[in-house]
Amino acid sequence: ASIVIEDSFVIHDIKVLEGTQGYFVAMPSRKTPDGQYKDVAHPLNTPTREELSQVVLAEFEKAQKEQPQEA
Repeated sequence: ASIVIEDSFVIHDIKVLEGTQGYFVAMPSRKTPDGQYKDVAHPLNTPTREELSQVVLAEFEKAQKEQPQEA
């Protein structure tokens, strides 16, 4: 996914992943030389992270409902 903030800033490569407790939002990241992943863009506080996650997941669910179901 990509998001545009106030028509002036865009973040690409946001991913919706399925974990053990359901879907979650993963921010764009890079693999470091020691094998860890570090976000390259992310919210600075919990309320903003939660709002971003809610919006992305709502759009994800909407897109899933609009896709034809496989037989």
